[in-house]
Amino acid sequence: MWYRLKQIDNDGAFAYSKVRSVELSAVTSVDDDELNYEFSLAQNYPNPFNPTTTIKYTIPTVETGHALSLRTKLIVYDILGQQIKTLVNEVKSPGNYEVVFNASQLHSGVYFYTLNYGEFTQTRKLLLIK
Repeated sequence: MWYRLKQIDNDGAFAYSKVRSVELSAVTSVDDDELNYEFSLAQNYPNPFNPTTTIKYTIPTVETGHALSLRTKLIVYDILGQQIKTLVNEVKSPGNYEVVFNASQLHSGVYFYTLNYGEFTQTRKLLLIK
């Protein structure tokens, strides 16, 4: 298979890469349960935002002899540490997810969002500007 990439600049100018070859005949398919996911919480986009932003996260593949049913929690806090909104509170299987956070009812300011999954925890900062 042959391919090339097209880069488009913000001003509309574009350029093509050199033509490349790739061999895909060895890969026939990939089942979702064959993938190994690692725990991650991405920075929201856009940031700063008004009034909505997207938060992407990955629930890890846990290496055990049995299936784990762990609750995933994605919670938004204000600068004082008070819980503002729970975006996710359910059992999730390993994989990539995204959630849209609508902050139209909140005031401008700095907020934090935390992802909890079993022993995994990660927090990031977001900025709402109205």
